[in-house]
Amino acid sequence: MSLGQDGPSTRTRMPEGHAGHGGPGRRPQPRRALVTVVGIVVLLIAAIAFANRGGQHSPSTGTGAGTGTAGGSSSDAASGAGGPAASTTAPSGQRPVTGKSAAGIPSGFAHTAEGAQSAAANYAVALGGVDMFNADRRHQIVSAVYAAEVASSSQSELDKAYSDPTFLNRIGLQPDGAAPSGMTFVSRTNPVGAKADRYDTDSATVSVWYSSLFGLAGEGSTNPVTESWFTNTFEMKWTAGDWKITGFQQKDGPAPVGRDQAASSAKDMSDAVSGFGGFTYAR
Repeated sequence: MSLGQDGPSTRTRMPEGHAGHGGPGRRPQPRRALVTVVGIVVLLIAAIAFANRGGQHSPSTGTGAGTGTAGGSSSDAASGAGGPAASTTAPSGQRPVTGKSAAGIPSGFAHTAEGAQSAAANYAVALGGVDMFNADRRHQIVSAVYAAEVASSSQSELDKAYSDPTFLNRIGLQPDGAAPSGMTFVSRTNPVGAKADRYDTDSATVSVWYSSLFGLAGEGSTNPVTESWFTNTFEMKWTAGDWKITGFQQKDGPAPVGRDQAASSAKDMSDAVSGFGGFTYAR
Protein backbone atom coordinates (compact mmCIF):
# COMPACT_ATOMS: atom_id res chain seq x y z
CA MET A 1 0.00 0.00 0.00
CA SER A 2 1.33 3.41 -0.95
CA LEU A 3 0.43 6.47 1.05
CA GLY A 4 1.29 9.26 -1.30
CA GLN A 5 4.24 10.19 -3.46
CA ASP A 6 6.42 11.22 -0.55
CA GLY A 7 4.82 9.10 2.15
CA PRO A 8 5.86 5.78 3.62
CA SER A 9 4.88 2.58 1.89
CA THR A 10 4.51 -1.04 2.83
CA ARG A 11 5.16 -4.16 0.79
CA THR A 12 3.35 -7.44 1.07
CA ARG A 13 6.11 -10.02 1.26
CA MET A 14 5.51 -13.40 -0.30
CA PRO A 15 6.00 -16.04 2.40
CA GLU A 16 6.43 -18.98 0.03
CA GLY A 17 9.40 -19.39 -2.25
CA HIS A 18 10.67 -15.87 -1.65
CA ALA A 19 14.43 -15.47 -1.85
CA GLY A 20 16.01 -14.33 1.37
CA HIS A 21 13.71 -16.13 3.80
CA GLY A 22 15.08 -18.88 5.96
CA GLY A 23 18.71 -17.67 5.95
CA PRO A 24 21.63 -19.47 7.55
CA GLY A 25 20.95 -20.79 11.01
CA ARG A 26 17.16 -20.29 10.77
CA ARG A 27 14.79 -23.20 10.98
CA PRO A 28 11.85 -23.32 8.59
CA GLN A 29 8.58 -22.17 10.15
CA PRO A 30 5.14 -23.67 9.59
CA ARG A 31 3.34 -22.12 6.66
CA ARG A 32 0.34 -20.98 8.68
CA ALA A 33 2.46 -19.21 11.27
CA LEU A 34 4.52 -17.43 8.62
CA VAL A 35 1.46 -16.26 6.70
CA THR A 36 -0.07 -14.97 9.93
CA VAL A 37 3.08 -13.07 10.91
CA VAL A 38 3.38 -11.44 7.48
CA GLY A 39 -0.26 -10.38 7.61
CA ILE A 40 0.14 -8.87 11.07
CA VAL A 41 3.26 -6.94 10.15
CA VAL A 42 1.77 -5.55 6.94
CA LEU A 43 -1.44 -4.45 8.64
CA LEU A 44 0.25 -2.86 11.64
CA ILE A 45 2.79 -1.00 9.53
CA ALA A 46 0.07 0.25 7.21
CA ALA A 47 -2.16 1.39 10.07
CA ILE A 48 0.55 3.25 11.96
CA ALA A 49 2.23 4.71 8.90
CA PHE A 50 -1.03 6.03 7.52
CA ALA A 51 -2.14 7.46 10.83
CA ASN A 52 1.11 9.31 11.33
CA ARG A 53 0.84 11.14 8.02
CA GLY A 54 -2.01 13.00 9.67
CA GLY A 55 -3.26 14.43 6.38
CA GLN A 56 -2.08 17.95 5.63
CA HIS A 57 -0.80 18.41 9.18
CA SER A 58 2.10 15.97 8.95
CA PRO A 59 5.36 17.23 7.49
CA SER A 60 7.01 15.46 4.60
CA THR A 61 9.72 13.15 5.77
CA GLY A 62 11.42 12.45 2.48
CA THR A 63 11.02 9.60 0.03
CA GLY A 64 12.59 6.74 2.00
CA ALA A 65 12.27 5.31 5.45
CA GLY A 66 15.16 6.00 7.76
CA THR A 67 16.87 8.45 5.41
CA GLY A 68 16.91 11.39 7.81
CA THR A 69 16.25 13.82 4.95
CA ALA A 70 13.60 15.95 6.60
CA GLY A 71 13.62 19.63 5.77
CA GLY A 72 15.21 22.33 7.90
CA SER A 73 18.75 23.30 8.68
CA SER A 74 20.88 20.39 9.82
CA SER A 75 23.74 20.03 12.21
CA ASP A 76 25.83 17.19 13.50
CA ALA A 77 23.46 15.21 15.73
CA ALA A 78 25.88 15.16 18.63
CA SER A 79 27.40 18.60 18.07
CA GLY A 80 27.06 20.81 21.09
CA ALA A 81 24.69 18.34 22.75
CA GLY A 82 27.17 16.13 24.58
CA GLY A 83 25.88 13.15 22.61
CA PRO A 84 27.83 9.96 21.93
CA ALA A 85 29.73 9.39 18.72
CA ALA A 86 28.05 7.35 16.00
CA SER A 87 30.24 4.35 16.82
CA THR A 88 29.21 4.26 20.47
CA THR A 89 27.35 1.09 21.40
CA ALA A 90 27.37 1.28 25.19
CA PRO A 91 24.50 3.09 26.95
CA SER A 92 25.15 6.76 27.64
CA GLY A 93 23.16 9.73 28.82
CA GLN A 94 23.18 12.92 30.81
CA ARG A 95 20.49 11.96 33.30
CA PRO A 96 17.67 9.44 33.74
CA VAL A 97 14.10 10.37 32.91
CA THR A 98 12.08 10.81 36.08
CA GLY A 99 8.80 12.31 34.91
CA LYS A 100 5.70 10.56 33.57
CA SER A 101 2.71 11.77 31.61
CA ALA A 102 -0.89 11.15 32.62
CA ALA A 103 -0.73 8.04 30.40
CA GLY A 104 2.16 6.66 32.46
CA ILE A 105 4.66 7.23 29.64
CA PRO A 106 8.04 8.79 30.52
CA SER A 107 8.12 12.55 29.92
CA GLY A 108 10.23 15.58 30.66
CA PHE A 109 13.05 14.65 28.29
CA ALA A 110 16.16 16.82 28.01
CA HIS A 111 16.15 19.51 25.34
CA THR A 112 19.11 17.87 23.60
CA ALA A 113 19.85 15.29 20.93
CA GLU A 114 20.07 12.67 23.68
CA GLY A 115 16.69 13.74 25.02
CA ALA A 116 15.12 13.37 21.58
CA GLN A 117 16.56 9.86 21.27
CA SER A 118 15.26 8.86 24.69
CA ALA A 119 11.80 10.23 23.87
CA ALA A 120 11.68 8.37 20.56
CA ALA A 121 12.69 5.06 22.20
CA ASN A 122 10.05 5.36 24.91
CA TYR A 123 7.37 6.41 22.43
CA ALA A 124 8.21 3.43 20.21
CA VAL A 125 7.55 1.17 23.20
CA ALA A 126 4.19 2.83 23.89
CA LEU A 127 3.05 2.69 20.25
CA GLY A 128 4.05 -0.96 19.97
CA GLY A 129 2.37 -2.20 23.14
CA VAL A 130 -0.85 -4.08 23.91
CA ASP A 131 -2.48 -0.89 25.20
CA MET A 132 -2.83 0.32 21.62
CA PHE A 133 -5.58 -2.31 21.24
CA ASN A 134 -7.65 -0.74 24.04
CA ALA A 135 -9.52 2.37 22.92
CA ASP A 136 -9.20 4.36 26.16
CA ARG A 137 -5.51 3.60 26.61
CA ARG A 138 -4.83 4.23 22.92
CA HIS A 139 -6.30 7.73 23.20
CA GLN A 140 -4.14 8.44 26.24
CA ILE A 141 -1.01 7.25 24.42
CA VAL A 142 -1.72 9.29 21.31
CA SER A 143 -2.31 12.41 23.40
CA ALA A 144 0.94 11.82 25.30
CA VAL A 145 3.33 11.13 22.41
CA TYR A 146 2.05 13.17 19.46
CA ALA A 147 2.34 16.91 18.91
CA ALA A 148 -1.00 18.65 19.42
CA GLU A 149 -1.39 19.61 15.76
CA VAL A 150 -1.33 15.98 14.55
CA ALA A 151 -2.79 14.13 17.55
CA SER A 152 -6.44 14.36 16.50
CA SER A 153 -5.98 13.14 12.93
CA SER A 154 -3.59 10.41 14.06
CA GLN A 155 -6.02 9.19 16.71
CA SER A 156 -8.85 8.99 14.18
CA GLU A 157 -6.86 6.81 11.78
CA LEU A 158 -5.47 4.62 14.55
CA ASP A 159 -8.98 4.06 15.89
CA LYS A 160 -10.08 2.82 12.48
CA ALA A 161 -7.12 0.45 12.21
CA TYR A 162 -7.16 -1.00 15.72
CA SER A 163 -10.94 -1.46 15.92
CA ASP A 164 -11.29 -3.21 12.55
CA PRO A 165 -13.06 -6.51 13.35
CA THR A 166 -11.45 -8.31 10.41
CA PHE A 167 -7.99 -7.31 11.60
CA LEU A 168 -8.69 -8.22 15.22
CA ASN A 169 -10.11 -11.59 14.21
CA ARG A 170 -7.09 -12.32 12.04
CA ILE A 171 -4.68 -11.88 14.92
CA GLY A 172 -6.91 -13.86 17.28
CA LEU A 173 -8.33 -11.05 19.43
CA GLN A 174 -11.91 -10.39 20.50
CA PRO A 175 -13.87 -7.42 19.05
CA ASP A 176 -12.85 -5.24 22.03
CA GLY A 177 -9.15 -6.02 21.47
CA ALA A 178 -8.90 -8.43 24.42
CA ALA A 179 -7.28 -11.84 24.26
CA PRO A 180 -9.48 -14.96 24.33
CA SER A 181 -9.90 -16.73 27.66
CA GLY A 182 -6.78 -18.66 28.59
CA MET A 183 -4.55 -16.70 26.20
CA THR A 184 -2.02 -13.91 26.85
CA PHE A 185 -1.74 -11.29 24.12
CA VAL A 186 1.86 -10.20 23.57
CA SER A 187 2.84 -7.03 21.74
CA ARG A 188 6.11 -5.65 23.04
CA THR A 189 8.70 -3.37 21.49
CA ASN A 190 12.27 -3.78 22.78
CA PRO A 191 14.61 -0.96 21.68
CA VAL A 192 18.20 -1.98 20.99
CA GLY A 193 19.57 1.46 20.19
CA ALA A 194 18.79 4.93 18.90
CA LYS A 195 20.56 7.63 16.89
CA ALA A 196 19.86 11.23 15.96
CA ASP A 197 20.04 11.45 12.16
CA ARG A 198 19.44 15.20 12.37
CA TYR A 199 19.20 17.60 15.29
CA ASP A 200 18.28 21.26 15.52
CA THR A 201 17.23 23.24 18.56
CA ASP A 202 13.52 22.53 18.21
CA SER A 203 13.33 19.53 15.88
CA ALA A 204 15.06 16.23 15.29
CA THR A 205 14.99 13.11 13.15
CA VAL A 206 15.62 10.06 15.32
CA SER A 207 15.91 6.40 14.32
CA VAL A 208 15.13 3.64 16.83
CA TRP A 209 16.22 0.05 16.13
CA TYR A 210 14.20 -2.56 17.98
CA SER A 211 12.92 -6.11 18.14
CA SER A 212 9.21 -6.80 18.39
CA LEU A 213 7.39 -9.69 20.08
CA PHE A 214 3.87 -10.30 18.79
CA GLY A 215 1.28 -13.06 19.11
CA LEU A 216 -0.90 -15.05 21.49
CA ALA A 217 0.70 -17.17 24.20
CA GLY A 218 -1.40 -20.08 25.36
CA GLU A 219 -2.15 -23.72 24.71
CA GLY A 220 -3.57 -24.22 21.22
CA SER A 221 -2.69 -20.73 19.96
CA THR A 222 -2.75 -20.52 16.15
CA ASN A 223 -0.79 -17.27 16.31
CA PRO A 224 2.20 -18.05 18.59
CA VAL A 225 4.50 -15.29 19.77
CA THR A 226 7.19 -14.51 17.19
CA GLU A 227 10.05 -12.03 16.92
CA SER A 228 10.63 -9.44 14.20
CA TRP A 229 13.10 -6.57 13.77
CA PHE A 230 12.37 -3.02 12.63
CA THR A 231 13.74 0.52 12.53
CA ASN A 232 11.39 3.45 13.10
CA THR A 233 12.51 6.90 12.03
CA PHE A 234 10.65 9.56 14.00
CA GLU A 235 10.20 13.24 13.22
CA MET A 236 10.35 14.97 16.59
CA LYS A 237 9.36 18.49 17.63
CA TRP A 238 10.20 20.35 20.84
CA THR A 239 6.86 21.72 22.02
CA ALA A 240 5.32 22.61 25.38
CA GLY A 241 8.57 21.71 27.12
CA ASP A 242 9.01 18.20 25.74
CA TRP A 243 9.73 16.15 22.61
CA LYS A 244 6.68 15.00 20.64
CA ILE A 245 6.14 13.02 17.44
CA THR A 246 4.94 14.72 14.26
CA GLY A 247 5.39 11.69 11.99
CA PHE A 248 7.40 8.54 11.44
CA GLN A 249 8.36 5.88 8.95
CA GLN A 250 9.11 2.21 9.50
CA LYS A 251 11.29 -0.30 7.71
CA ASP A 252 12.35 -3.90 8.28
CA GLY A 253 15.59 -4.81 10.06
CA PRO A 254 18.44 -4.90 10.52
CA ALA A 255 17.64 -8.48 11.56
CA PRO A 256 20.27 -10.80 13.08
CA VAL A 257 20.66 -14.45 12.15
CA GLY A 258 18.51 -16.53 14.47
CA ARG A 259 20.13 -19.26 16.57
CA ASP A 260 18.99 -22.85 16.41
CA GLN A 261 17.29 -22.43 19.76
CA ALA A 262 14.22 -24.38 20.88
CA ALA A 263 11.07 -22.28 21.28
CA SER A 264 9.71 -22.03 24.81
CA SER A 265 6.41 -23.56 25.80
CA ALA A 266 3.24 -21.47 25.71
CA LYS A 267 3.18 -21.40 29.53
CA ASP A 268 6.82 -20.29 29.79
CA MET A 269 6.19 -17.49 27.29
CA SER A 270 3.04 -16.36 29.08
CA ASP A 271 4.81 -16.43 32.45
CA ALA A 272 7.74 -14.45 31.05
CA VAL A 273 5.55 -11.72 29.61
CA SER A 274 3.60 -11.43 32.86
CA GLY A 275 6.66 -11.58 35.08
CA PHE A 276 9.21 -9.41 33.28
CA GLY A 277 8.39 -5.71 33.32
CA GLY A 278 9.45 -3.18 30.71
CA PHE A 279 12.01 -0.39 31.01
CA THR A 280 12.24 3.37 30.82
CA TYR A 281 14.71 3.97 28.02
CA ALA A 282 17.22 6.77 28.36
CA ARG A 283 20.07 7.40 25.92
